[in-house]
Amino acid sequence: MHLLEQTLILLAAAVAIVAPFRRLNLPPILGYIAVGLLVGPGMLGLVADGETIRLLAEFGVVFLLFTVGLEFSVPQLIAMRGSVVGIGGAQVVVSSLVFASAAWLAGGDPGTAVVIGGALALSSTAIVTKQLTEQLAIHTQHGRRSVGVLLMQDLAFVPLLIVIPLLAADTGSGNLAWTIGLALAKGIAVFTVLIVLGRTLLRPLFREVAAAHSNELFTLTVLLVALLAAWTTHLAGLSLALGAFLAGIMLGETEFRHQIEADIRPFRDVLLGLFFVTIGMLVEPGVLLANWYIVIAIAIGAIAAKALLVFVLVRLAGDEAAIAMRTALILAQGGEFGFAAMSLALTSGLIDSQTGQTIIAAIVISMVLAPFCIGHCDRITRLLLAANPPASGTAAAATVSGETQGHDEHVVICGFGRTGQDIARFLAAEGIPYRALDLEPVRLREAQAAGQPVSYGDATRPEILAAAGIERARLAVVTFTEASATLRVVHHIREVAPQTPVVVRTRDDAWMERLESAGATAVVPEVLEASLMLASQTLALLGLPMSRVFGYVRRVREDRYRLLRGYFQGSAAQDLEDPSRYREELKTVALPAGAYAVGRRLGDIGLDAMGIEVQGIRRGGHRGPEPDSDVILTQDDVLILFGTSQDLERAAETALSGW
Repeated sequence: MHLLEQTLILLAAAVAIVAPFRRLNLPPILGYIAVGLLVGPGMLGLVADGETIRLLAEFGVVFLLFTVGLEFSVPQLIAMRGSVVGIGGAQVVVSSLVFASAAWLAGGDPGTAVVIGGALALSSTAIVTKQLTEQLAIHTQHGRRSVGVLLMQDLAFVPLLIVIPLLAADTGSGNLAWTIGLALAKGIAVFTVLIVLGRTLLRPLFREVAAAHSNELFTLTVLLVALLAAWTTHLAGLSLALGAFLAGIMLGETEFRHQIEADIRPFRDVLLGLFFVTIGMLVEPGVLLANWYIVIAIAIGAIAAKALLVFVLVRLAGDEAAIAMRTALILAQGGEFGFAAMSLALTSGLIDSQTGQTIIAAIVISMVLAPFCIGHCDRITRLLLAANPPASGTAAAATVSGETQGHDEHVVICGFGRTGQDIARFLAAEGIPYRALDLEPVRLREAQAAGQPVSYGDATRPEILAAAGIERARLAVVTFTEASATLRVVHHIREVAPQTPVVVRTRDDAWMERLESAGATAVVPEVLEASLMLASQTLALLGLPMSRVFGYVRRVREDRYRLLRGYFQGSAAQDLEDPSRYREELKTVALPAGAYAVGRRLGDIGLDAMGIEVQGIRRGGHRGPEPDSDVILTQDDVLILFGTSQDLERAAETALSGW
């Protein structure tokens, strides 16, 4: 079968299978593996496991390590050294030794045991960070512990990249220590050379490229640097991904890091999906069915062993049992780097097919269980430890309650970033007492050192709000930029203190109705407020009386910004994972001769039932006021519609064709 035909089959299967996985909130990684299993040699045999597909898949791992390198930060490593170096380092080393010993005792040779131990020791960065972010737990104590350990695991994958190819080349020599030592020495040498060259050449290069103001040239340069570094390590007998990781570290120190990450993301996501497809193609269902009990035993044993080890390490670090248990549940699963290690070992011949498939299947099972373990970690912790409520929440609430003792008729500020600090300055100037809640440790330390009433606390937790005296508060202000977190805070305030007024900040008008329905007293959309201020300044400078300008501003606010809401989206790309893409916007629909709506009453088209508001009709070059439902539409009318993008597309199709 031609490569193009195989590619079309892979794309069609990926669209058909990955979409339901996303709908069910399952990791898309598992969907890609299912695609490979279905169309690969093990089942339908529609796609051959060819060299070209494998090479493209390997580029997915290359770009994944490149973005990991971009995010690697020495200051972050130092700031989180307790979680990263301490707990994370111990977890990686001890887990690898435990799993490697088990593999060796089961009959594996030392090289195979090293790879299996390293693969099973790693957790899924993609699953954990995404789910913790969605659960608003990324800044909790267990969230920070988990992220610190994941950072160490990402770094620990680099030695595996160095060791596996040389272990495969050295199979049968029996001199494992010499092989690993040589591999690490070569890795350090390549690392040193690339870092020196990168520091001296890359920053000037990217400044010249950025000065050209060409997106295409910038992206081409990023691809060139990433693949050139990968080729360099390949020439040294090491993996392609190692060079990409080093290139990411070099570019992560430049001012272009965020732009580089945005440019490389589409390549990474598509090719990484193809990599997981090839993982699924390696699996032979017959072999797994014959050894299903071994697969399940390895999966459950690995989850239990890793969870127990993480629990013990976090407890030894001085954290409470509840925090340790949540961290253990979050990190118990296998991860994408485990797949990458096993794939590299299989393709290099270091591990036989049956062993590799068994380990891969065990990692898949653990990742299937991961969303459940992470999503219900609080409930499972309470069940296992008989803790009610979680100990961490109780301790934090007690601290906040002590700091808020005696506060009455004060203002509770949720979030002490730039906006929260500006509000605090106005309150302080008027002598109005306040208590701010924030989770950012450096900002918190500096604010407390300056004598400001700021407490460490997660405002999305009802016990923290209660401890901050929300029932006695005169007002609550929520300054978060993340709308979902703001919504959660408003819900909890209404549960704890239904009478307390709540003022919330939101980026634009996408969440206004939901926040108001949740109980927000006032919602301030900063983009619309900025537009309103610019418009009022414009009118004032044009000579309009200030009373008229102020009246205009007052009417817009009283009408809940209706006049300003919605805009013509243009060609800007939207992030499909951002819920705010469902914001309402404006769209124009021109009615040519023969359009369904021509000659019909506006009310007969059914736009109201679709949730569409007709804000005006442009006829004969002039826009009239908001029309009523009895107006008859004519040829060349232009409808100005307001609604969500999905509803607008359906409305346009109905107006033009009647469908």
